[in-house]
Amino acid sequence: MWSHLERGSSPVDWCESNYSISPMIAEFVNTVSNILFFLFPPVLIHLFQEYSKFVNPAINLLWIMLMVVGLSSAYFHATLSLVGQLLDEVAILWVFVAAFTMFLPRRHFPKFIGGNRKMLSFYTCIFSVISTGFLVMYPFANAFALMGLVLPASAFLYKELLSVNCARVFRLGLRSLAVTLLALFCWVIDRLFCDAWLSIDFPYMHGVWHILSFIASYTSLVLFAYFNVSDERPEQKPLLKYWPSNDFELGVPYITIKHPCKKDKDLAI
Repeated sequence: MWSHLERGSSPVDWCESNYSISPMIAEFVNTVSNILFFLFPPVLIHLFQEYSKFVNPAINLLWIMLMVVGLSSAYFHATLSLVGQLLDEVAILWVFVAAFTMFLPRRHFPKFIGGNRKMLSFYTCIFSVISTGFLVMYPFANAFALMGLVLPASAFLYKELLSVNCARVFRLGLRSLAVTLLALFCWVIDRLFCDAWLSIDFPYMHGVWHILSFIASYTSLVLFAYFNVSDERPEQKPLLKYWPSNDFELGVPYITIKHPCKKDKDLAI
């Protein structure tokens, strides 16, 4: 067990040269490129105060979990330890599961659950525990398995966008999907074409993946939060806004409620 904590114990080693910048950090750029996972979630917690109060306080759990992903990823790339790799991958899995539990429309619930989101949470937790076991047992295949979750999630996001009647939301959705595809492209070319990037002295595409994947992740969560209110609490009239200026659509998106009212207990996780 202790050997899994040792530096370099992970079978995964990304394209960036190890300890080339700092003698203490294995992959310096891949480590510091997780900075957005620490900077943005506190801002999002602040911006989503109204959503948390009148719709679902569990939204803050997602922002905190993104910080855990960033911390786990930074630890992994700083040490290249197997424990760091597993923490990174498990954190990503649980973000997917939490978002799925929170935002899956009731019309897509399995019939045996009967529209009960708490029951959905129970079964997805069981799935998560089992999946976490597989992640620990088969670390070689974990990254590819997790990447496989991105495509169906993106397809579902696109399907939801087709039914939205707000041009601003639709534009954000298209940008989010484009960033997702670009992030996946960066991840793949870092793995498959490392020699080419080394030849031009830029083995940092995985660091670019970190930046793009955070942008894609948090914008997707913002969109699903909007869809959730539109689907289950349409009378509250969710609004997509941007910080620091609502007229600047490349700012930080967030959701406010036009007609706030007390949330029903059965709608929260």
